[in-house]
Amino acid sequence: MTADGFSLPELKWRELLFVGALRREGEVFVRDPSRPLPSFRRTDLFPEAQRFAITRSGRRVVLRRV
Repeated sequence: MTADGFSLPELKWRELLFVGALRREGEVFVRDPSRPLPSFRRTDLFPEAQRFAITRSGRRVVLRRV
């Protein structure tokens, strides 16, 4: 967790994109509530309609809420 977001392993990020749980809207990604969300320990990471800016950091992807 960070002050304005969190990071995920790159493989988990790719899974989110593959199942369609997050979709690109311009420069950000948004949670698509009509698509299944893989399970996470924390259930509050991806609220409906939340937008995220992403940056890569090594083998992780940092998601920042915007």
